[in-house]
Amino acid sequence: MANRLLQSLPMRHGVQMPGARASRQLHGRASSLTGISGVVGYTAYLYFDYFNASQFTRFPKPVAKSLRRALYYTNIKPDPKLAHKNYKRALEQCNEAGLDPFSDEVLGIRIQTAAWLEGIGNYNGAITVLGGLVADCLRWVAVMEKGVADGSMPKDGKVLAPKPPTDQKEAASTSTSVKLGELNADEHVMRPEDSQSRLTWAVETALKEFKRRTDEGEKEDEGPWMSPSEIGGALESLARNYETRSQFQLALPLLFHALRLCEDPCHRPVIMNNLAACFAQHPAGVALSMPTAPKGSPEAGAALKTPTTREFYLQSALNWASNARAHAADVRGDDRTPECDEACAVALCNLGDIYALAGRPSEARRSYEECVKMSQGLDFPAGVAQAQAGLGRLGNAVKAS
Repeated sequence: MANRLLQSLPMRHGVQMPGARASRQLHGRASSLTGISGVVGYTAYLYFDYFNASQFTRFPKPVAKSLRRALYYTNIKPDPKLAHKNYKRALEQCNEAGLDPFSDEVLGIRIQTAAWLEGIGNYNGAITVLGGLVADCLRWVAVMEKGVADGSMPKDGKVLAPKPPTDQKEAASTSTSVKLGELNADEHVMRPEDSQSRLTWAVETALKEFKRRTDEGEKEDEGPWMSPSEIGGALESLARNYETRSQFQLALPLLFHALRLCEDPCHRPVIMNNLAACFAQHPAGVALSMPTAPKGSPEAGAALKTPTTREFYLQSALNWASNARAHAADVRGDDRTPECDEACAVALCNLGDIYALAGRPSEARRSYEECVKMSQGLDFPAGVAQAQAGLGRLGNAVKAS
């Protein structure tokens, strides 16, 4: 079912530099009641707020100045050449000022640079920056762990502030590897082997440390690790990688584990939809008997024993799509977000696809029509397009018969 709707996860990791929201607001329409002076005053306020954000005060003035210029040429008046020049200059000034290259602030500049490169379509540049960041963080972890073991200090640098826990850098490496995996899988890059290796390492590292802390408890000197939601995001990214290779039997256990970790009531139906899609595409005769999570997981080694018939997989797909629809509809109050509404529409479209595969055209048509109506009400054009495509396939099948 290559036509199914995929709801991609927003990145939950990385450092967001200030001002992105403000810069977008500058392009919005001002109320006609505001008047010219009001628009000018509001714009001036946004510029002041944008360029005097608290994040800049953490840097020496020359670095902050270069960063402001870089972000100006990123968000306010896009100019790739000048943005690149100022990002590069900011990093050079950090080095000249003797700032710790592994501090959150300096790593944040590198992450922002990678995000900017991705935003202008320079995916290989973003991969290079993030790859270097991961390598440097892992080197930092290795050096500091060696120093703890033998009482030495690193010979290639000095720590200017109290040493942060190595766990923070390892967590940053893991989260960044997830992003690298997603970038390598992007249609503009298409390096699936690199994507899978990055994602597999990230998932195994995250789960191994998660299990250790669960079994032993968090030690007094340990820093924070990845949250359950962040680990779940890594699992989903690796599952998507397997889906693109039609290795649905490998994607399913990852999605099940991500669902157990998911704390967002509106994201659970998204995972359920992806479970439905994987079951619907699962080949008959291939058993669901494999580890429920990658090496290092608390459940590693456990196995699912299920039938391998096409009918079983299609029924499982129907069950999960129905669950997605029901759970998305049940969320109320402050917990409900647009993701819930779109998950309902996606579930209807998935139900239509699954009914069509099961040879139940009348039920498929009804689900597609419901999806079109709901998606139009939500201003969700992807849902409309997918459902209308499904209706078109049903019509063609009738003509062919």
